[in-house]
Amino acid sequence: MAYNTNNNLSKKGINYLNKDFSDFKSALINLAEIYYPDNVKDFSEGSPGTMFIEMASYVGDVLSFYTDAQVQETFLQYAQERENLYALAYNLGYRPVVSNPSIVELDIFQQIPASNGLPDYNYALRVAKNSSFFPNSNTETSFLIQNEVNFAFSSSNDPTEQTVFSLNGTVPDYYLLKKKVKAISAEIKTKSFDIGAVERFKTLSLDDNSIIGIQSIIDTDGNEYTEVPYLAQETIFEEVPNTEINDPELKQYNDQVPFLLRNKKVSQRFVSRFRSNTNLEIQFGAGTIGDEDTTIIPNPDNVGLGIKDGRSLLDLSYDPSNFLHTKAYGKVPSNTTLTVTYLVGGGINSNVNSNTITRIGNVITTPRIGGLNSGLLTAAADSIACNNPGPATGGGPGDTAEDIRLNAIANFSSQQRTVTKEDYLFRCLAMPPQFGSVAKAYIAQDTQISLDTNRRVTNPNALNLYILGYDINKNLVNLNEAAKINLATYLEQYRMLTDAINIKNASVINFKVEFDISVRSGFSNDNVLLESINALQNYFNVDNWQINQPIIKGDITGILYNIEGVLNVKNIIIENKFGENLGYSKFKYNFDTATRNNTIYPSLDPSIFELKYPNTDIVGRVTL
Repeated sequence: MAYNTNNNLSKKGINYLNKDFSDFKSALINLAEIYYPDNVKDFSEGSPGTMFIEMASYVGDVLSFYTDAQVQETFLQYAQERENLYALAYNLGYRPVVSNPSIVELDIFQQIPASNGLPDYNYALRVAKNSSFFPNSNTETSFLIQNEVNFAFSSSNDPTEQTVFSLNGTVPDYYLLKKKVKAISAEIKTKSFDIGAVERFKTLSLDDNSIIGIQSIIDTDGNEYTEVPYLAQETIFEEVPNTEINDPELKQYNDQVPFLLRNKKVSQRFVSRFRSNTNLEIQFGAGTIGDEDTTIIPNPDNVGLGIKDGRSLLDLSYDPSNFLHTKAYGKVPSNTTLTVTYLVGGGINSNVNSNTITRIGNVITTPRIGGLNSGLLTAAADSIACNNPGPATGGGPGDTAEDIRLNAIANFSSQQRTVTKEDYLFRCLAMPPQFGSVAKAYIAQDTQISLDTNRRVTNPNALNLYILGYDINKNLVNLNEAAKINLATYLEQYRMLTDAINIKNASVINFKVEFDISVRSGFSNDNVLLESINALQNYFNVDNWQINQPIIKGDITGILYNIEGVLNVKNIIIENKFGENLGYSKFKYNFDTATRNNTIYPSLDPSIFELKYPNTDIVGRVTL
C-alpha cells in the first residue's frame, strides 16, 4: 500500500495496533482533543461527538475481529471452522473421517454334501463381497464383508475349516465348512446424477449423514469411474485372478496366491473430499474423449520444430491452462447419468456384543462349477450361516477438530512414502493376503565389492528385503514367485525414487530344545513337566519370533522357574535340526560357535530360528 507523506494524517501519529472497541475509542478521543480542540469539546457519554466516535470504534472492532478470524482460519493449528479444517487437512495429504465404522471378524458357515464319505467341494460356494449380515437384536445396523469368501480355497492365511456335520449311519453325509472374514458396519446407498454437456472439473455434491466413502460410480454405458487420491494419478492397483489366461507361468501358484497384482491405467477417475460432516464433494477430470493430447502438450516429436515461417518455439512459454484441457487429469463425464454407490453407517451404536451377528441379509452366492444337482446346490446356498465370536469394535463419530490437526501434521511427514526401514517393513506386511501374505520381513542395507579395495562396502542406493511366508501348516517357507512379483508391484507405488529394493529369501534354522528340571515335593511330576513344555511351546510360537532375533537361554530358564512346582532348572540344550528329507530346513548351523554369553545369535546372513515341530522337538525330563 502506498502512503501519501504530504497528508496531514500521516503526521498525526496514528496507531495501527489498536484492535478492540476501547482502544479505538480512546485513540479517537485523544486524536480529537489534540487536533480538533476548538471543534469538539464535549466527550460525555450522551454527547453527539461521543456517539460518532463509538460508532466508528464499533465498525473498527468488528472489522478487526473478522480480519483476525480470517487469518486464524488459514492456519491448521488455530482453524475452528470445520470446512476450513477439512481443506487444510487435504492440502497436507490427510483425508478426514466423518464416521468410523465398527470392525468385526465373522465366521461364515456352509454345508456341503459328502461323496463316498468325503466332502464334495464342487458344492463349495463363493460368497460375494459386500454381502450383508445383521445382529439378532432389533437394530438395523448391517455388516458388510470386505472380501469374497471362497469355501473351495484354503491356505495358511485363509484356511477353510472342515468338520463332519451329520452321519448316515457311520458314514458322513454332510460336512460343515467355516471361513473367517472381516466385516464393517455399513449400509449401501445409491444416488443418480444427470450429467449434461461437457463441464471441465465437473463437481457433484453428495449430502447424507455418516458417509464412510464412495464404493463405485458407473455411467449409463456401464463405464466405471475409479477413485484416486488426486486427479493426476492415472494408475491404480488391480487384482486379477491367477489363471492360465492371465499368467501361464504363475498359474501354478494359484493355490497359495489366488490373485495377481497389476498396475492399471484409468482414464475415467475422480476424487472425493468432505466439505462438512454431511457433504461429500466428488470432482472429475478435465479431458474429453475426442481430445488429442499431443496437439496441446509438447512431446519429443514436436518440441522446438518451429512453425512454417521457420521461427523456433523453444524460447516461447507454454500456457499452463492448456494442460487443463487434456486427459492428463482424467476424462470428464458428459451427456449421461451417473449412479453413485456409497457407504454410510458407523458410529457408537455399531459396536455390538459377541455372538449377536447371526441374521442373514443380502447374501449373493455363486457355485464353483456348472452342471451341479440343483437341489443340493439350493440346499448349500440355504445353509449359509454366520456368527461373530468377538465383539464389533471401533465404531465412533469420526475425527474431532483436534484429531484432524494431529493426523494431518503426522501424515504430512510421510506422504505415504516408504522413507525409513520400518516404513518398508510395515508396507510389506500390509500387502493384502490374496496377493500372497508375507509372514516375516527384515530389511538391511545392500553391500557390494569395492573395485579399489576388493572388500565389501555398503551400497547406499539399494536395500535388501528378506521375506518368508507360511505354508498350510503355518511353518516358515520361501514365498513363491507369484507372491514376490505381487510384492514388487505393491512396493513400487510407495518406494522412494532413489531406493532400489532387492527381494530375497531369509534362511530358516530349525532346532530342538531339551531341559532337565527338579520338582518340589507335593507337586505332580507329570503336571509340572506338562506345564513346562506348554510354556516353552508358547514362548517359541512362530508368531513371537522375527528374523535375526537371538535365542536367550536366560529367558528360557526364567520361564521354567516361573512354573509353579519347579524347584530347579538343571540343564538346557538347544541343538540344530536340519535335512529336508527329515522335514526340516536344509540349513545346518553350529549352535556352539554361535553362542556368546548364554545367547545364541543368528547367522550374518539374515535368518530366523524356528521350532518347527513343538510337539516332538521340546523334550523335558524330571530329575532328582
